[in-house]
Amino acid sequence: MKKFDYLVVGSGLYGATFARKAAEKGKKVLVIDKRNHVAGNIYTEEIEGIEVHKYGAHIFHTNDKSVWDFLQQFTDFNRFTNSPVANYKGELYSLPFNMYTFNKMWGVVTPEEAEAKIEEQRAEAKAAMEKEGVTEPRNLEEQAILLIGRDIYEKLVKGYTEKQWGRPCTSLPAFIIKRLPVRLTFDNNYFNALYQGIPIGGYTAMVKNMLDHENIEVRTGTEYFENKIELDEEAKRVVYTGPIDSYFNYSLGTLQYRSVRFENEILDKPSFQGNAAVNYTDSETPWTRIIEHKWFEFGKGKDGKDLPKTVISREYSSEWKLGDEPYYPVNDEKNGALYAEYKKLADAEENVIFGGRLAEYKYYDMDAVVAAALDMANKELQ
Repeated sequence: MKKFDYLVVGSGLYGATFARKAAEKGKKVLVIDKRNHVAGNIYTEEIEGIEVHKYGAHIFHTNDKSVWDFLQQFTDFNRFTNSPVANYKGELYSLPFNMYTFNKMWGVVTPEEAEAKIEEQRAEAKAAMEKEGVTEPRNLEEQAILLIGRDIYEKLVKGYTEKQWGRPCTSLPAFIIKRLPVRLTFDNNYFNALYQGIPIGGYTAMVKNMLDHENIEVRTGTEYFENKIELDEEAKRVVYTGPIDSYFNYSLGTLQYRSVRFENEILDKPSFQGNAAVNYTDSETPWTRIIEHKWFEFGKGKDGKDLPKTVISREYSSEWKLGDEPYYPVNDEKNGALYAEYKKLADAEENVIFGGRLAEYKYYDMDAVVAAALDMANKELQ
């Protein structure tokens, strides 16, 4: 007899959501994670009274009320609104591109003036392409300039994007930037979602609450592939949320990712940059952005008092290699074709569900991960 109905490999949002729904349906679930903690990449750890996002900043936002209602069972969200700042060689610009940005860039003060300036630069770019006999953008650079104009591209897109991807914009495919948000208002709410915020007390506490059920057993520090035969014997079905190519021992080749390296620093001062996120958009600065974690919770500790110290994280984008943490899939044609072949192998695995960012080789916003897991749970458990 199998002890569990489901073995869930990975305790991130997808795994925790599926596990909770299955447990509520009376299923016995074993959740394992190779790390010594739950919550995957949304893990937060308290340092100097500050909930530090150990694997990069995560700001929850959604327009899906069913996802919001589901998570509200396990946490209360604060009212944090993401309003990042771009630092270009000491010049500060508001993101996403809005009237604050355009005023700083060109001195324009009305939406009509801003729109005219953008259209002027778009027209110049289109004329230059037509002169070369080009009708469609051939790369990310041409696509971005057609969308937003050369000035904003040069200062706020080019350097950041090239650091993020480790490649010149002229060699990146145009489809990476399908659109760039342009707001002819003074609204700097980056996501503009109906529901957004940060879990009070951190994401780790939220995930622990999700996994706190009599039908769920959690084992951290457990590597799936080192114990695969024994673990598979314990459950009727497997929900796998790790890298899909790793599951098949890279038999068809290795999918590419971008990785991120973090440099964390505790500073004996109440504020470093006065904002949760500052993107460094010039090419000379080696890091892509600096996160100051205390501002996700308005600089306050659990007692509501101002915190005397601050914690910052510099983020460096890097090429992924085996052993690194995979963050962003490289969604070009080559990797898309390789994933399609792995997907065929995955579909042939009768008792395994592949779900989440790594198993599906796609960039997922957090709410989309939860929605996908809820959808899969509903199909499985109906």
